[in-house]
Amino acid sequence: MLGIIHSRYAGATAPPKESEPPVPNGFSSERPTLKTIANLTGLSVASVSRALQNAGDIGADTKAKVREVALQVGYRPNRAGVRLRTGRTNVIALVMSAESDVMNHTSRLIYSVAAALRGTAYHMIVMPFFPDEDPMTPIRYIWETNSADGVLINQILPDDPRVAFMAAQGMPFATHGRSDMGVEHAYFDFDNDAFCRVSVQELAARGRRNLALITPPRGQSYARHMMAGFLAEAQAQGVAARLVEGIDSDSPSQRVEAVMAALFAGPDRPDGVIAGSTTAAMSAVVAGEAAGLLLERDFDMASKEAIPILARFRKGIIVVREDVGKAGDFIARAVMAAIETRDAPVMQGLDMPVLAARG
Repeated sequence: MLGIIHSRYAGATAPPKESEPPVPNGFSSERPTLKTIANLTGLSVASVSRALQNAGDIGADTKAKVREVALQVGYRPNRAGVRLRTGRTNVIALVMSAESDVMNHTSRLIYSVAAALRGTAYHMIVMPFFPDEDPMTPIRYIWETNSADGVLINQILPDDPRVAFMAAQGMPFATHGRSDMGVEHAYFDFDNDAFCRVSVQELAARGRRNLALITPPRGQSYARHMMAGFLAEAQAQGVAARLVEGIDSDSPSQRVEAVMAALFAGPDRPDGVIAGSTTAAMSAVVAGEAAGLLLERDFDMASKEAIPILARFRKGIIVVREDVGKAGDFIARAVMAAIETRDAPVMQGLDMPVLAARG
């Protein structure tokens, strides 16, 4: 079942009533309007409206003043009126899989998108879908109901039907990740090819000659990028390379531990492992230690992370930082640009991996 989480009301038992905004001391108990803010700031109603819409011809100081007063009086736009006047909802939908993973990027991505929209005319809704549902369902829902002005998606496939559909319909959207289908669209991605190349180089520099990669789900674009970089750089470094079968970096921890324990116990055990997620990296280290191996002596581990946790788990892990906050901020700004200026240049960004300093 499709669900919607409003960025302002997520986690609350019930949303505040639209008819009962907070009323600071000294202000009227009537519902505040644009005219209320105009009277308090000395600006015209039109200027107040444009300031709240983050219009480019309104100065930053004026926008800040208007937003401060709007917050003080508890102003909230009448969405039905806005939609009737402009045809817009002032809503951006972040469509994400509901798969649970305590170490995934979800919370960081949601926070960074919400932070980028703060102070603008836009609000965010999170629309989760479950693994057994068609990922196209929420996209079609948004299109058919006109329930959002723009859409953000992640877990991009090389040939992604969501991208094809939204591009064909002219829907403003941006993706966290890249497709490979010849469709020009806004995106921000982490260079996972380069991540694996950097990791292989570091492992080879530590003398590791038999490497293994725990890939992301292999249908996704970033898994293909990761595998390509891993295999190419392993060949360049003259080291053996294999892809771990039976698991991926999103697999449950117990499953990763079981598969890696069997691999470490085998006759051709790897002495260097790269993982596509922090949970997979930690599970692999636990499996190696359970097999009687010692990190940095018998094997090395490399992984990327969005939040600093791996060095606290084991200081010897090779860590590459992925700035998901930068990704969320970028795609939020990209979709706003696409909404407001349909013929604007498509915004695209690629973040390069950097090895974290050893703790």
